[in-house]
Amino acid sequence: MIDGFTQALSLDRYALYVFDYGAPVGYRLAVAHPERITALISQNGNAYLDGFSDEWGPWQAYWREPSPDNREACRESLSAKVIENWQYRTGTDPHRLAPDGYLLDIALMSRSGAEEIQLDLILDYRSNLDRYPEFQTYFRDYQPPLLAVWGRHDPAFIPAGAEAYKRDLPDAQVHLLDTGHFALETHASEIAQFIRSFLLQYI
Repeated sequence: MIDGFTQALSLDRYALYVFDYGAPVGYRLAVAHPERITALISQNGNAYLDGFSDEWGPWQAYWREPSPDNREACRESLSAKVIENWQYRTGTDPHRLAPDGYLLDIALMSRSGAEEIQLDLILDYRSNLDRYPEFQTYFRDYQPPLLAVWGRHDPAFIPAGAEAYKRDLPDAQVHLLDTGHFALETHASEIAQFIRSFLLQYI
């Protein structure tokens, strides 16, 4: 769908900004059309097994055995408490965190059927791990400029995932900020400065 969207807009050269679940989508696009990619910006967007924290246990059990019980065990990760306190507040300065982001996510998750859609996506996320070697081969073969700007205290994707890019992209720029998963919620200005400097250097 995203590939078709870029073609409908006649985009033949572009930089990709990838984050969280969206990172594998962007990297699939890069693998399919490497000649179009001018640069990559990863904000807590993982492409290495190194990047997974120890907190993926229930999801990984669901991937190995997609039983009803394992599906239910993942539902807690979609609760209002986890969204606010684990996803948004972990590792952040509370004085810099506005409530808008997590309140909107909680509201959207409360819609009828939203949890089931997310549980389907959680199961499907395992397919991304099978593509990691392909993504890494693309990095090595094409050496796209890459900026990784991550929250150092992300409870899901840990700093090792950001540093791992340097294995395949020795010139990758990696910056770890004193914040959590949703780094833009607290460090939008700093991230914007990193991106601007990076793009001026490579685009």
